[in-house]
Amino acid sequence: MSLITDTVNPGIRLLTIDRPAKRNAFDIETYVALAEGIVEADRDHEVRVIVITGSGGVFTAGNDLVDFRDQPDSMAAFDLLRTLVATEKPIVAAVEGFAVGIGASMLLHCDLAFAGNSTVFSLPFVTLGLTPEGATTLVLPRIAGVKLATELLMLGKKFTSKRAEEAGLINRAVADGTALAAALETATSLQELPTESVRITKRLLHRDRLEVLQVIDEEAEFFRKRCHSTEAKAAIAHFLN
Repeated sequence: MSLITDTVNPGIRLLTIDRPAKRNAFDIETYVALAEGIVEADRDHEVRVIVITGSGGVFTAGNDLVDFRDQPDSMAAFDLLRTLVATEKPIVAAVEGFAVGIGASMLLHCDLAFAGNSTVFSLPFVTLGLTPEGATTLVLPRIAGVKLATELLMLGKKFTSKRAEEAGLINRAVADGTALAAALETATSLQELPTESVRITKRLLHRDRLEVLQVIDEEAEFFRKRCHSTEAKAAIAHFLN
């Protein structure tokens, strides 16, 4: 299995992406497993907070490029993103090593996120001949400003945890190896608060949820078309060879 599920403390569900040989890159099975794990935790009355992390000191290297090549019409990634947006319980992310592509964009839909200082982030959609996903073209400009969002999305270069903090992708950069501890500490604080007050506050903070879901679908159409483009096929082949 590519997902490890644990209840580490009463009320806290820990979901760990586990494909260490691929730097925890998402394949279809992993997208489905994580989405199902989130839905199950959201429905479990004993769970108050969901924590997402990656095994082996790596969050995720993004989408497995083999799937882009072999499964260009898969909707598994977009189903995961919709699941993150629709979840009522708070989600906390613990990020180390790499957060690439959807590994970075999904943080926009986590309520809180912490990353090790040396974590490498990137949103390399354009460099792969693709287009942004996860409603990044809506949410990132709102929180980071248009200029910084344009730099991160259009140039697709790697950036640091400090830059991710400035852009609002994470709450705070922490010492390497301590992101999970910071996430669990925050999750413990959340699960000790009145449950319904936390849920209502999250709902109010994300009153644009329907708009975000609409943009995820709009971006998905462009993304799928680009997966079939000559530019994307050439770029992906280059990275795989």
